Formats: sequence, structure tokens, C-alpha cells
Amino acid sequence: MKKTVKATLAAAFALGLVASASVQAQTKEIRVLLANHPYGELLKASIPEFEKSTGIKVNAESLQESQLTTKLTTEFATKSSSVDVFMTRPVQEGKMFNKNGWYEALAGYDFSDYPANAMSVVTYDAKPYIVPLVTEWQVLYYRKDLLAGAGIKVPTTFAELEDAAKKLNTDAVAGFASRGKGAASVTQLSSYIYNYGGLYLDKGVAVFDAPAAVEATRFYGKLLGNYGPKGVTSMSWENIMPLFQAGKIAMWTDASVFYGQIIDPSKTAIGADKFGIANFPAGPKTNTPFYVTAWGLAMAKQSRKKDMAKIFIDWATSKELATKAMLTNITMARSSVWDDKAVLAKVSPGLVETRAFAAKNGNPLDKPFMSAVGEARDLIGEVVLESINTKGASTKLDAMAKDRAAKVNALLKDTGEYGK
Repeated sequence: MKKTVKATLAAAFALGLVASASVQAQTKEIRVLLANHPYGELLKASIPEFEKSTGIKVNAESLQESQLTTKLTTEFATKSSSVDVFMTRPVQEGKMFNKNGWYEALAGYDFSDYPANAMSVVTYDAKPYIVPLVTEWQVLYYRKDLLAGAGIKVPTTFAELEDAAKKLNTDAVAGFASRGKGAASVTQLSSYIYNYGGLYLDKGVAVFDAPAAVEATRFYGKLLGNYGPKGVTSMSWENIMPLFQAGKIAMWTDASVFYGQIIDPSKTAIGADKFGIANFPAGPKTNTPFYVTAWGLAMAKQSRKKDMAKIFIDWATSKELATKAMLTNITMARSSVWDDKAVLAKVSPGLVETRAFAAKNGNPLDKPFMSAVGEARDLIGEVVLESINTKGASTKLDAMAKDRAAKVNALLKDTGEYGK
């Protein structure tokens, strides 16, 4: 009888060890949420290599950017999330996520390979919470043949930009384009405001109603109202790019991220050699185009697998993968990859030069840096539309900007961010 009991206990103990080992094996996995972004796709395709080298299984999900934000917000807010690592937009949602305590501070990560302006939007209370992944900056795209044919040099100032737009504007070709669709225009307007010496927010207070910002908004509206394509107030980048590729726009200011698509021979009807890229033109006061960390990678505060999550983040943000991404025209945040010989042999010199300028001089924000950024963009977008529709001549613009700034300040007060 005693032998039977001992045998039973021994068997149970053995089964327990097997079960424990099985549980450990099963739990050596992490859940990662990625954006439907070129870098997210590159990561997803490379995950089998990571799994093979580490033995860590990665359950990866890919979502559109707005769906990703909604899913993360819902899971974190209801404390039902099993997410360990996720892609995130520091300027769009970073402040809200950090305020809610959804990011884990990344102690021990080497951030020395990232520009200071990129780091400024991923750092809170002197602690970094997000690894910058993909950066983008505002540039001037232009038609080389049209400028050369008209004897116009590539504009380097706002005055030259306006003069060139006027000369190049015809019934068949719009002299200039940029985003005109309400909230969508806010990111592109930002560099114009900076170059006039203005800001959206200053120390947690809305200041886009100040003279410099209003003058910048007038100038933006004047350019688009006079020389923009028909229907520009309904256009964002996805509407403008096909027109530019089809030869119906002479110049376009927008994010650098589109350059690879613009020069894709399969997507342009007029020849990739006819498109140029240059630094965003200087304004009356300065030249500080936006240089934003469009996407970063973060660890979830509630993750119970932080050791494995850190291993994944180290791999997913490595110089090796960043170099691989650069070779597919994804503009990465790491500085060293922009000096890599293999990268320089493939990437357009114009992209390299504009990035170097923006990384050194650029403003790290392309929108108000606040939790209620969506609502703020809607309000500012209304001012932009008024300016475009009146070709910058609206007599209501100053009062309208003051009213919308007051409403943005109300949003800042509601979230406890006013004056901070």
C-alpha cells in the first residue's frame, strides 16, 4: 500500500514537473501590436528570425493606425490587456498614454544614437518611455522640368516660394499644393507657423492666435487659395500625391515619407527623373521645419513579461533592422544608419540632405502636443479653411483664431495640462 502511495505521489510529482515545464514553455511568448505601416510590416516579416534565435514566440497583430490606438486605449483603460510591446505615435497619443500610465519607462536602453529633438517627445520627467522608430520632416517637392523651363531656381524662402507658385500656376498645372482639408492641414501648417516665429502651444497655453501664427496662416491660405488645385479644401496627402505624380502640380510641401512613392516609376506618368526634393523654405524669422517621431516602440506598463518584452524591443529597434528598413526607403530615427555606406549608395542624396538639415534644426512637433490633440486639430483646421477660402484676406481670421485658441485652452484645462 505504502509503495502504491509513494508511486502515486512520485507520478503526480513528475506530472507536476512536466506541467510546470509545459506552462513555462507556453508562457515564453509575448503579444505585440503593430501598425499597418511599412516598418510594422518589415518587423512582422522578420519575427520568425527573432523567434528562432531567442525561443520566444511572438503573437503579432497588425492594425490601421486609428484602430491600433482605439484597441490599445480600450484594453488599457479596462485593464484587460495582455499586450507586452506596441507601436505608438508619440506626438499623436504619447501625452495621453503617458498621463494614464500605460508606458513602461525604458531603463537601460541606449538612446545615444537618436537626435535630441526626436528624444524630446518620448521623454517624460527625464525618463525615456518610447524608442523612436520612424521619423519624417517637412520638405519641398518640385517639378525639376517646370522650374528649369521657367528659369526659376528652387525656392529657399517663402517669398521665392510664392513668386514661383505664381509664375508656374496655369489652368493645367497648379503652382502649389499642400494639405487643405481642415484638421489634416494642421501638421503641414506647423512649419509655416514656426518659420514665421510662432507656435501652436507655449508652456501649455494655446498661442496660435498670436500675430506671427496668424500671419503664417494667412500666408498658407494665400498660397493655396490662389495657386492650389481646385477643391484643395477637401484634400489631404492621399488626394494631392496622385495629382503631383500625374504632372498637375508644380510644387508641394509635405512630409518626407512620401518621396519613395513619388519617384516610384510604376506610379508616375511623367518620369521619376522630373521630381526633386529640397529643404523646406525659410520664413521671415527662421527655418525650423517639423522633424517628428512619427512612430515609436513602447513596452506596456501592465506587461507581466517585461524581460522578454525588452529583448524584443532591443531587437526590433536594432541598427541592423533600421538599416534594412532604410534600404526600402523607410526613414528611420537612428542617426548612424544615415551614415551607412550601403544606405548612402541607395537613398536619394536629396533625402539625406533634407534629413540632416531637419534633424539639426527641426521642431519635434507637427501639431499641438496635448492629450486632446484630435479636438485641437479640428479647431485649428477651421481657421485654416477660413484662410484658404478667402485667399488669406479674411477680416475674421484674427478673431476666429482667438476664439479657437480659447477653446483649445479649455481642452487643456479639462485635461489638467493648461500652463504646463
